[in-house]
Amino acid sequence: MIQLTKRQARQFMLLKHGLLDKYRFTGKQGILDFVRQVGCIQYDPIDVCGKNAELVLQSRIKGFTKNMLAELLYQDRILVDYPDKNLAIIPVEDWPYFERYRQAARQHAKRYPEMEALIEQVRAHIQNHGALSSDDLKLGGNFAWRSAIHWSSGNNTSRSVLEQMYSTGELIIHHKKGTRKYYDIAEKYIQPNLLNAPEPLEGELEHYKWRVLRRIGAVGLLWNRASDAWLNIWGLKAEQRNEVFRQLLHEARIVAVAVEQMKDILYCRAEDLPLI
Repeated sequence: MIQLTKRQARQFMLLKHGLLDKYRFTGKQGILDFVRQVGCIQYDPIDVCGKNAELVLQSRIKGFTKNMLAELLYQDRILVDYPDKNLAIIPVEDWPYFERYRQAARQHAKRYPEMEALIEQVRAHIQNHGALSSDDLKLGGNFAWRSAIHWSSGNNTSRSVLEQMYSTGELIIHHKKGTRKYYDIAEKYIQPNLLNAPEPLEGELEHYKWRVLRRIGAVGLLWNRASDAWLNIWGLKAEQRNEVFRQLLHEARIVAVAVEQMKDILYCRAEDLPLI
């Protein structure tokens, strides 16, 4: 176990997040490196002095511009909009690890049999006209829909059908205009080896370990207790979380850290030790 003063712990957190000393991240490559480090950046459409993702990156990336992020998302397609902890921006290489959630969304679709014909209409419209938003195609139908994999719901039929297809991975966000999302067929933009990859971690425990390690890497120092840090990791209760931490410690993938005057033990990724 590593012993840290509060000052040392603060310094580690600031260094890890690129908020101390010289910039650790520069330009488009720096954006990609940072997103890979934290796993995801929450997407929030609220814009007072900038949207969340832009503010996070502007403070950490030397030379950051909004266009850089847009290019990585909608031209280079190295990043992708997809639910993680919340609605988020993730590296496209992580797409296969969320296949179990897309499978759940496909099963969830069976609750809405009226959607089948509407989904065919969306496919035909995109085939003929390209990317579309919920304003571009008015679909009939009267049902209340709720997403299986994030917190979206409502009775706007067009929006519900598009978001259901997005949840299953058939559609991705092609681009945004302001807060309006435009969708297109995912296979046009995601390489087949990623789009059609099987679930890499079939066992539930291995999947939990991947998600928990990712969240520890996102925060820097994190404890093993109930926390919003574990949002949207389905089924991760105290028993499972304790076993995940036990195995990650045994495998030397995380390290226990005691910080002065803190009752709880914190944990960091082993690969982050050079920053301490």
